[in-house]
Amino acid sequence: MDWNMYFRAVTVVARKDIRIYYRKAPVFIFGLILPTFLFFAFFVGRELDIHKYFPGFLAMSLFFTSSSVGPLIVPWEKQQGTFERLLSYPVSIGTIVLGDMIAGALFGLMISTIVGVAGIFLIPIAITDVFMIFIAFVLGNICFSSLGVLLSSPGAKTPANIMMLAALVRFPLIFVSGIFIPVSQMTGVGVYVTYCSPLTYLVDALNMSTGQVSVFPWWTDLLVMLAFALAFLALAVFVLRRRSLRGL
Repeated sequence: MDWNMYFRAVTVVARKDIRIYYRKAPVFIFGLILPTFLFFAFFVGRELDIHKYFPGFLAMSLFFTSSSVGPLIVPWEKQQGTFERLLSYPVSIGTIVLGDMIAGALFGLMISTIVGVAGIFLIPIAITDVFMIFIAFVLGNICFSSLGVLLSSPGAKTPANIMMLAALVRFPLIFVSGIFIPVSQMTGVGVYVTYCSPLTYLVDALNMSTGQVSVFPWWTDLLVMLAFALAFLALAVFVLRRRSLRGL
């Protein structure tokens, strides 16, 4: 394999996505406006400790922003008829998926970094482990951008249908991931449901890096997010390849 050509192809796909999809309305609605309204709905008028819940809000912001670009790309290109044209170039489906993931991760990293820095200086939030929060940011964006790409892999030609599917997946994850109810306070079946959510491990890693109570060791949080990211990417490639062979 010519690795230089491979990385160049991935970069070209990512740059194409950045130029086209960062300015689309659904990206701003689901990536910026929605988590902001959820934050105000949860905190305004309630006597909650912002220092305690800020890591969860930061994880929610990262989750929405990094997973908002991916669900739009394949449906939009299917609708415009450009996805098949892209496949006619010397790129593989794996290359396309990786480029889409990078574009979504960079968007999420950019916005969530702004939110995190604002929280650190305005609230302020104390960071006890800079290295941990950096790695958690990077892996979290990769993981949830991969989820966004997976959600787009059914390849429907109507972007609204995929965005509806994305909402049906993302909203339950928000409420079972220790953002509003800490994992340490959960009991019964809810604990096991929480363990199945990749967002749980990002919240736990951010709690650890800001001196809050964490449930898992740091290496568990990072390894689980990495495993989820690889699984999402592999499933996205598999689904897109199957549908491309069927001509869909």
